[in-house]
Amino acid sequence: MQSSPLLALHEQAGARLAPRPEAPDTTSVLTFGDVPAEYRAAQEACALLDDTDGGAVRVGGSDAAAFLHRLLANDVRGLEAGGGNRNLLLTGKGKIRFDFALFHRGEDFLLHTSPGSAGGLVAALDMYLFNEDVQLEDKSEETAPISLCGPRAAEVLGAALGESPPETDYAWKEIPYRDRRAFVAAVPVAGSPGFRVDAGPEAAASLWSAFREAGGEPIGIAARDILRVEAGAALYGVDVSDEIYPQEARLEAGFNLSKGCYIGQEVVAKIDTYGGLNKRLMALRVSHDDPVPPGTRLLFEEEGRERNLGVTTSWAYSFVLDTGLVLAYVKRRHQDVGVTFKLGDTGAEATIVAMPVRAGAVTPAEA
Repeated sequence: MQSSPLLALHEQAGARLAPRPEAPDTTSVLTFGDVPAEYRAAQEACALLDDTDGGAVRVGGSDAAAFLHRLLANDVRGLEAGGGNRNLLLTGKGKIRFDFALFHRGEDFLLHTSPGSAGGLVAALDMYLFNEDVQLEDKSEETAPISLCGPRAAEVLGAALGESPPETDYAWKEIPYRDRRAFVAAVPVAGSPGFRVDAGPEAAASLWSAFREAGGEPIGIAARDILRVEAGAALYGVDVSDEIYPQEARLEAGFNLSKGCYIGQEVVAKIDTYGGLNKRLMALRVSHDDPVPPGTRLLFEEEGRERNLGVTTSWAYSFVLDTGLVLAYVKRRHQDVGVTFKLGDTGAEATIVAMPVRAGAVTPAEA
């Protein structure tokens, strides 16, 4: 699995390393030593996040647009060059196989995936490839994206690269950087408006330093997860799997109900028309600030017996609430704000709160 080319640089800066929650075989920065300061950088200035271990898939050929459009849950043929969207590849039963950002580059399409999942996405797409003129390539080793978010992110990016970034969600452009051209896209980062910049592995260290010199502050996975949990943003590999329908994870931004047929479309459309979701991702305030393991059950006393009505997927300490906050799938008829559950056998309670918890966050439906 691809690792970040910046790890040695981070270790020199005193970073504490740990496995990524969404890709446990990949090592990333947990924190640079001051999680509250890292969180403030994302709220008040510009936060830098090392996503250089992310995956990338190139889809080219004269039939690429039609091929992707008939498979993927969101629009492809309607995108213009320079545009993009959040997209999903579903199972035949309408559940999520892969969650990624898709960019139309004119001559081809670039799909940005979570760490370690590009190869699986290539294999999954290849299963549906017959006689079409389509090329599928895992480009993960050639990419090294750095993410930025915060109110000064556009300013820092512009100062480092000498040109302003795109303003529309999932729009992208190329900006000259040294002896190459950097790919710059406007995308949500940790449940916040942000940008992704990729000048390749060889330029990653110099690009990181350029952003630092322009005022960017490095953050680790701990601060990232606080930001995204406060936003209610589901993370592929943690909150999202092939056991989850898009609507359960609040990923309405990742599918299109009017584009016509695609894998899993009938199930997704039926859920939208008739409802019937058995569970939905919710945010719950915890009565203590101790970490809550994923898989902890939400228990509810009803009619004299204790019922299992949900399961946690993510935990973070919320600076907004000044206590623990979890994302959890909660069964229907028990999803109202204020409903309180016992949190497994911990002796703590968890109470549903409105999402997003953090002001200015990108809501899941917008991401």
